[in-house]
Amino acid sequence: MAGPHTAMVLAAGLGKRMAPITDTTPKPLVKVAGKPLIDWGLEALENVGVERAIVNVHYLADQVDAHLAKRKAPAIVISDERKELLDSAGGIINALPKIGFDPFYVVNADTFWVDGPKPNLVLLAEGWDDARMDILLMIAAKDQATGYDGRGDFHMDNDGRLRRLEIGETSRSIYAGAAIIHPRIFSGAVAGKASLNRYFDAAIATDRLYGRRMEGLWLTVGTPDAIGEAEAAIARQTVNG
Repeated sequence: MAGPHTAMVLAAGLGKRMAPITDTTPKPLVKVAGKPLIDWGLEALENVGVERAIVNVHYLADQVDAHLAKRKAPAIVISDERKELLDSAGGIINALPKIGFDPFYVVNADTFWVDGPKPNLVLLAEGWDDARMDILLMIAAKDQATGYDGRGDFHMDNDGRLRRLEIGETSRSIYAGAAIIHPRIFSGAVAGKASLNRYFDAAIATDRLYGRRMEGLWLTVGTPDAIGEAEAAIARQTVNG
């Protein structure tokens, strides 16, 4: 598969755990290593030839709008959620008329990565199999991650098929905040608040949720303290090549 030409960037969250920084700055504009979080993802999309990025906005939306207006590529299309925050799937459903009918990238604006030898969005596109998959998630291992202290998100088998963890289970596999999704999974969806987890579970039930291992470094910046940790990890990665 040639990579998707369209992406949905989820940028409407409140970023409460990043307070007091997010009292006046929306989380997508919080800087890590001198670059706003959202620009890490947008640059990754630009580098693999994505032509359009639909960005949903809610909290301190005017600041996000003004920042994105400066970008030339990918072309930015704003999906306005000022009146109501719709959550991850709800935001995508609201933007479906802008997204179209082909598989598209989804990127969280508040997590990012440093690529390995090949761009991770290219790895995702190479792993996409429309006949078998409805959703393909970028998966990081715990030893690739900074700012993460959870028990893992999924178990992944040798074919890349994902399943949820049972109570008491742990896994080294983390959803790394980027995916390819086919819009057919939202057929018949009702507008309003909805989480992508509902669609992950539906895809698991039909054996159509898969993962692809990323290369390089995955970073999540959930609190102000995590910024320094992420910047130190980026510096190490840069030195080590």
